[in-house]
Amino acid sequence: MAVNLTELSLPQLEGLKTQLEQETEFLSSSIAQLKVVQTKYVEAKDSLGVLKKSNEGKELLVPLTSSMYVPGTLNDVEHVLVDVGTGYFVEKNVEDSKEFFKRKIDFLTKQIEKIQPALQEKHAMKQAVVEVMNMKLQQLHSQQTSQSGTTKA
Repeated sequence: MAVNLTELSLPQLEGLKTQLEQETEFLSSSIAQLKVVQTKYVEAKDSLGVLKKSNEGKELLVPLTSSMYVPGTLNDVEHVLVDVGTGYFVEKNVEDSKEFFKRKIDFLTKQIEKIQPALQEKHAMKQAVVEVMNMKLQQLHSQQTSQSGTTKA
């Protein structure tokens, strides 16, 4: 059901504007969260490049937290434990892991591409509401100006 914005009152337009602002904020936040997760998968996929036969047995730093590491040795360059969600880890070979991360990255890219048009549409609707509000405010102002001019004469 289409609504003619010019038929709405200023308080209704203000309410619609507020609702559209909340929706655009939610969609923007959703896209940002998806991009953060996507970046983590890209980094994980890129990290698999270190797992080469030539690096087997080499020393490395193993993160315990984001700011604390312990020395370790790279013993197995053919298998990794992959976090598949909700605290579950699955042992996979490097190629299967790369494919897993590629699928996740592609899925997130598609989700972002689905949300982006909705965000643009909501933003355009908000702009239209603001334009109608400004037009109505100008009309109101010109009416008040003409009325005050009439009462002085």
